[in-house]
Amino acid sequence: MSDVCVVGLGYIGLPTASMFATHGLDVVGVDVNQAVVATLNGGDIHIEEPGLKTVVQAAIRSGCLKVVDHPEPADAFIIAVPTPINLDKTADMRYVISATESIVPHLRHGNLVILESTSPPRTTVDLVKPILECSGLQAGQDFLLAYSPERVLPGQILHELVENSRVIGGINCASAEAGRDLYATFVQGEIVLTDATTAEMVKLMENTYRDINIAIANEFARLADRFGVNVWEAIAIANRHPRVKILQPGPGVGGHCISVDPWFFVEAAPDIAQLIHQARLVNDGQPAYVVAKLRERFGDLRGKTFAALGVAYKPDVDDLRESPAVEIVHLLREAGAVVQVFDPYVKQNDNLDGLLVDSVEAAATGAAGLLLLVQHREFLKLDIARLASVMQRPFVFDTRNVLDHQAWQAAGFEVLVLGVASES
Repeated sequence: MSDVCVVGLGYIGLPTASMFATHGLDVVGVDVNQAVVATLNGGDIHIEEPGLKTVVQAAIRSGCLKVVDHPEPADAFIIAVPTPINLDKTADMRYVISATESIVPHLRHGNLVILESTSPPRTTVDLVKPILECSGLQAGQDFLLAYSPERVLPGQILHELVENSRVIGGINCASAEAGRDLYATFVQGEIVLTDATTAEMVKLMENTYRDINIAIANEFARLADRFGVNVWEAIAIANRHPRVKILQPGPGVGGHCISVDPWFFVEAAPDIAQLIHQARLVNDGQPAYVVAKLRERFGDLRGKTFAALGVAYKPDVDDLRESPAVEIVHLLREAGAVVQVFDPYVKQNDNLDGLLVDSVEAAATGAAGLLLLVQHREFLKLDIARLASVMQRPFVFDTRNVLDHQAWQAAGFEVLVLGVASES
């Protein structure tokens, strides 16, 4: 296979398309967002990821990567579109359906179609396969069909696309083997073959496992607060046990994987996925818990100003998908508070409704409190004395337990730490 069409040029599709192109395949990258197409063809990129701009530009300059707004005939098609969740926590499969339908007119004998989008179990066989067979071709006989989930970490995508193991789940052995041969173009990690539904479940299991373990850490933080214990000290001691590894609590779980994927299990089997469901409720409840702690300290939040430091879902990226920090900002505003937001990686976003300012100092000016919501490297070397001088009240809520609390206290700050009943 020498021609690949990648549908969806987001955090996964764009790096994947570029990786194939820089390894000698002819790639058509497709995105229905005209602004994305124009940005890429203009020599820029629309997402923040170390090293990605250089790789994309090299791929386009070589002529191996073409960016358009509709699929074209190819040997292999890769679907890498989002699968968000609806307000009722069910999977929104509209993008997968639309992308699959867009491939049908171009499907030919011998083609390979691979779904990369994280999806509920049986999506490949029960949703994608029937749509593709509207072409008149039969999956597994006339064309090959597989599922291969992305398993990369934002901030390290280019490295992990190459080095991480890759799971290929085919609707038959020939489909899985064809997927293996295609990804072997650039994947150096182990390529494991299985069936499509197992591959779908593997991806969901990986992120659900992490979600449940984060949930117990968050619940421990709430319990420690109730009992007057420093949860960070307790976790450090508990982790001395050779078979215990408790994760760190925080203001919530974000990103398009851990905070979303477990819901696919809950939707597909609500009678079974009860532990999974409860873990999701705990982690989704952390933003409200953070705001409740502020109410304990300040009483009525109406009219009070807070500086929110960081709104991305994880450190040192611009990704806001399912960010608990954004939810905290919204909850504070619903409570009548004024929120001034600074994130060095986030420039403009409709979800923040004009709340972004251009510096930590601007966010802190006139604030009754600082909220450290994301541990961006930049926030670990702040001018503490300067911030105290521009604030209405020197107060900081460290929801990540990453600040030098003694230094902040020495500068006159009252310090509140998530999972610690009192630290001042």
